[in-house]
Amino acid sequence: AEIKVPEHELIVSRTDLNGIITYVNDTFAEISGYKESELVGKSHNIVRHPDMPKSIFKNLWDTIKRGKNWSGYIKNLRKDGGYYWVHAEVSGVYKDGKLVEYKSMRSPIKNDMKIKMQKTYDDLRAKEEGIIRIVTNISVENWQKLLKYAQDKNMNVKKTLDSILEDYLL
Repeated sequence: AEIKVPEHELIVSRTDLNGIITYVNDTFAEISGYKESELVGKSHNIVRHPDMPKSIFKNLWDTIKRGKNWSGYIKNLRKDGGYYWVHAEVSGVYKDGKLVEYKSMRSPIKNDMKIKMQKTYDDLRAKEEGIIRIVTNISVENWQKLLKYAQDKNMNVKKTLDSILEDYLL
């Protein structure tokens, strides 16, 4: 389920030069569903949503490593499996002229932009990674069967569906 970032709230984090979180504000912890102690010391990609194209993060890293600021729209993954959309601004932090860390400030975005960016990112993932996102409804009974089947096979639901489709659609 989507969690909306409250208007006028700012999500702030800092990372070392390898993307390991060194600081989060209370808003980041609250919106992401993690405790501060669960975030600090972890890679920032702990909140990377699987809907996000890899090329977006490659562009982000390429940009900030050149000493430039990066901004764009990000769909993040919450600890509970939900998500939230933000506009992110990432830049270097310098001390005595030397790059020492990165900071990211994220703010809420409007629903029409979320819809536009989801479509854009879906198209990018299809083109670049050969992956499409599907959203569908199934009966509770079939969902429970799928979960049990996945558990019996010791797989997550995505791998289970891929396996079923490969077995039956060849």
